[in-house]
Amino acid sequence: MRALMLDFQPRRRSTPLGWSLLAGGVVLALTCTLIQQHLSAEAEEQQGHLQTTQRVLSGDTGIKVNLTPAETREQAQNLAEMRKVSQQLRRPWERLFATLEAMPRDDIALLTLTPDARKGQVRISAEAKDLDAMLEFHRRLEASDELSDVSLLSHEIVANVPEQPVRFNLSANWEIGDANP
Repeated sequence: MRALMLDFQPRRRSTPLGWSLLAGGVVLALTCTLIQQHLSAEAEEQQGHLQTTQRVLSGDTGIKVNLTPAETREQAQNLAEMRKVSQQLRRPWERLFATLEAMPRDDIALLTLTPDARKGQVRISAEAKDLDAMLEFHRRLEASDELSDVSLLSHEIVANVPEQPVRFNLSANWEIGDANP
């Protein structure tokens, strides 16, 4: 009689397919790890570029400059002047000129136009054929969308000219409308 072999836990035999799957898994894990490190390094580099760009745009050079009180005052004055110029440039100049040019001026001659963008006012010096023409011009300016609170500052009849025209000065508030304040 033959001896009986009782093996309750048989040995598993490794097959080439098993070993190739294990090797493939290890290679895939290493590849994923390398890609992740590369992407992390790239993201860190992009973050550095972003911070540098933000510092440049905000004017922070990272260098602390100690200014004397006189230099600080001068810098503040320069900044105030730049803001003033910027505010004047943002005014709707084209619309103001278009409004004045669109008005009928058969009996009116504009002499000077003095805008004060900071106060939002404009001063108009003109000459009219007669008092009625001056009052009609005043009414049309008051009815315009660009100007409001039109006031007659002064007027005089030029007596030494045969037609006796009326020279006058008007002041008006210059409306911003949809322009950026």
